[in-house]
Amino acid sequence: MNNIKFNNGKTIVGIGSALVDILINENDSYLEKMKSEKGGMYLVDNQFIEDALSRVSGKPCVVPGGSACNTVIGVANLGGAARFVGKRGQDELGNLFQEDLEKNNVEPMLFSSPTPTGKVLSVITPDAQRTMFTYLGASEETSPEEITGICFTETAIVHIEGYLLFNRDLMLSALKGAKNAGALVSLDLASFTVVEGARDFLEKIVSDYVDILVANEDEARAFTGHTDEEKAIDALSGHAEIAVLKVGKRGSYITAAGSTIRIKPQGAGSAIDTTGAGDLWAAGFLFGIVNGFPLEKCGELGSACGYEVCQVVGANISEDGWQRIRKML
Repeated sequence: MNNIKFNNGKTIVGIGSALVDILINENDSYLEKMKSEKGGMYLVDNQFIEDALSRVSGKPCVVPGGSACNTVIGVANLGGAARFVGKRGQDELGNLFQEDLEKNNVEPMLFSSPTPTGKVLSVITPDAQRTMFTYLGASEETSPEEITGICFTETAIVHIEGYLLFNRDLMLSALKGAKNAGALVSLDLASFTVVEGARDFLEKIVSDYVDILVANEDEARAFTGHTDEEKAIDALSGHAEIAVLKVGKRGSYITAAGSTIRIKPQGAGSAIDTTGAGDLWAAGFLFGIVNGFPLEKCGELGSACGYEVCQVVGANISEDGWQRIRKML
């Protein structure tokens, strides 16, 4: 059951990096030349991305992105109240990012900088895996002092992307601000490479601040040390009131109040691109939580959103996909 009560409002606030996704389809040999492990996320400079784009075999697809941003856009498309907090550049990519938020009925709370807007090169291999190379740009300049109480007005859940672990002062400011506002904190562990680089700090903040902990199997392994699914979700449940383990095409697990629910996967088609799958899963799940759905229904809605986004390139579900999801409501 879901007995959580929200007294301050129903807005879901995403805090994270304002990034534009550059999506390319390449084979494994392209990725091997970049000397990176498939499925990870790597911080790079702007020149690295420009050099990589000079070697692409096709035309890149450019769309607004960023983990927390993808999640709140999903929430808004489900009919929920959503806000995004982050920093953009004073450039065309920054305009594109803000316009996309407004188009999707997400309230933009964007700070600005003369530094270029951040971007992510997502290399999609034939197995639909995506490996990300991130230039944080202006998003890296968000300061802890900018995260004030106004960011959290009428907020039920603050959803924070794990990528903020690269800026620990900012992460702590967001966590403390959310708690001071009486909101629940949802944390997506983001990437196994992020978890591996910040495990000690991560354990402390999860214990002190996080109510909803979301991880895929690679992130859970990096955080708990367990490869076995049941052991991993059991370990995650010891850190937060609600813990989620996503296991791709096999579905997901949700644990709360000492019991675990297994969520079957939604849909039968094979994935075209997994970009945004976890982000949109979180959108459906958190929307369900705020609206009082049973946890099993929340998981099913998350699974449906995750499935539909895998049927397109990028993190924007098609309108047909949204119509199928809304029928579940």
